[in-house]
Amino acid sequence: VQLQAYGGGLVEPGGSLRLSCAASGRPFNNNVLAWFRQAPRKAREFVSAIDWSGRRPLYADSVKGRFTISRDNDQNTVSLQMNSLKSEDTAIYYCAADNDRSNVPHTDYREYEYWGQGTLVTVSS
Repeated sequence: VQLQAYGGGLVEPGGSLRLSCAASGRPFNNNVLAWFRQAPRKAREFVSAIDWSGRRPLYADSVKGRFTISRDNDQNTVSLQMNSLKSEDTAIYYCAADNDRSNVPHTDYREYEYWGQGTLVTVSS
């Protein structure tokens, strides 16, 4: 089982970026998928999660209204569209998948079993 995140890069404040994460090894239709981030010298932080159907997204307050999570179960992918980016969004972004069959989008990173390697997002002018 592997998760591969990509799409990070350097973007100016106010700009947009789209992250994607491809899952391989088996279908992830019955896994909640999520994005977390970790800035330098800070703890890992929940960003967003989405249930099996893709109809129940959950967002951290800090990104609500700016970020949109989506999933494609046919392609085994989860994406994060990030708009109106701020310097405080600078971090390494990780995708994750749970394995508890509850279909509950969790905010606690300990609820997620599978992790991608991370992709760096830098918001700077």
